[in-house]
Amino acid sequence: MVTQQTLQTGLVRFMAGLLLLSVARVGLAVASPSGKPNVLFIAMDDLRPELGCYGVSYAQSPNLDRLAKQGVLFTNHFVQVPTCGASRYALLTGRSPAHSGVTRSNSGFYQGHSALAHAQTRGAQTMPELFRRNGYRTVCIGKISHTPDGKVFSDSGKGDGRPELPNAWDLLATPYGPWKRGWGIFFAYAGGRHREDGQGHKDLMEFMAEKDEDLPDGLMAKQAIEQLHELKQNKTPFFLGLGFFKPHLPFVATQADWNAVAQTDVPPPPHPEKVKSPYWHRSGEFYKYNFPFPKEHPLPPKDQLHVRRAYLAAARYTDRQVGKVLDALQRLGLADSTIVIVWGDHGWHLGDSGIWGKHTPFERAVHSPLIIRAPGISKNGLHCNAPVETIDIYPTLVDLCQPTFTTTEHPLNGTSLKPLLQGKYAHQRKAAISYWGRAISVRTSKYRLIATNQKGKFTKVELYNIEKCPDPVTNIASQHTTVVDRLLEYARSQIAP
Repeated sequence: MVTQQTLQTGLVRFMAGLLLLSVARVGLAVASPSGKPNVLFIAMDDLRPELGCYGVSYAQSPNLDRLAKQGVLFTNHFVQVPTCGASRYALLTGRSPAHSGVTRSNSGFYQGHSALAHAQTRGAQTMPELFRRNGYRTVCIGKISHTPDGKVFSDSGKGDGRPELPNAWDLLATPYGPWKRGWGIFFAYAGGRHREDGQGHKDLMEFMAEKDEDLPDGLMAKQAIEQLHELKQNKTPFFLGLGFFKPHLPFVATQADWNAVAQTDVPPPPHPEKVKSPYWHRSGEFYKYNFPFPKEHPLPPKDQLHVRRAYLAAARYTDRQVGKVLDALQRLGLADSTIVIVWGDHGWHLGDSGIWGKHTPFERAVHSPLIIRAPGISKNGLHCNAPVETIDIYPTLVDLCQPTFTTTEHPLNGTSLKPLLQGKYAHQRKAAISYWGRAISVRTSKYRLIATNQKGKFTKVELYNIEKCPDPVTNIASQHTTVVDRLLEYARSQIAP
């Protein structure tokens, strides 16, 4: 005889079985209430692999180092384009610049042929939109697309304020504090001052703030923790995009951060001389700022060290904000059901090759950090040296989260990194490709080839042995024509017809 208690017990067991199947399906150690993994995506602006987990002993990055021990650190991750907007366009659309045409501009999301449609299209146009159309609660804090708050405004404040990513976010939750608007918080100094306020604030560095919350990244960490509390109560899976601003110019952090690095034994740039290459530039953005020492081009050695320490201080400050959010994730019981990705939107020259900035197809500008922790899937502490690209992140999240709606407006050009997260190297790509205007940059485990694409014909060809030196010191293209031909053919195969 089947009693009511038996039926209730059977129903409980049946529901528990479904939950276990959901856990097995996504591979998480502990399922979220929905049975789907959450996603915490953290972007850091202008962050090169100047971190302890990347073997840089003088860098102070304990929180990112801790995350790397809990997940997989990709030692050879390369962005599609070494500038903020175009790099993020590739990330969020999953499209190679060879197909989208966005090889330089920061305005790919809302201008020209690459503008995203305002009305919802047949397929998802961006990664957060795909997750939103799968029932995820999507929240944006800070710079995930190009603008600092996800709204279309220029540096000067002009614009209509529409979402930069149509139909992507349930909530744009960037806190403005005393800076009042998006680009104000991006170019911020302490006390509500910022580079675009018309008051002439253009100091290269400032370390006056006493508390983390006296600066925007600290406010965003606080906001992210508050959002995590709310998201936990919603009982639905979430996609939280958290885009920190530092160490982007100007180099601003707390006084304590500067004190911690001021006496650090920082090495000088290994190759500080200007290189004879058409891809070199004069660091225009950097030299627009006011320096705490006489402005010279090139900088004297002692001033180079001062700037390198200022960069480390800004990175140290943001590392601490990442740590606060990761601690909250653990404290709230969300760590085992949340995939965490930390991504640098591109690298940055710190005086290497006589350059201070990004905007080159060289190794320093296109090489950036990537750390992925996928509980129950990723191997703890694994250092993966396979070449990977930013456009691989979108298909990786689709593979890990297994959403039911997977239609995208354009095909995803990347490859899932899930096998690499598990230590399986059989299907790694042959090379990673980056773009800068007409330049195409091909990186293998040993070489970096750079060439200018002139309607299918390659000119200004350079080849460097990265195993010997990451900087463009010796162009060996004329001595290794076979390698050049092979890599040019690979580059040609990646260009859309």
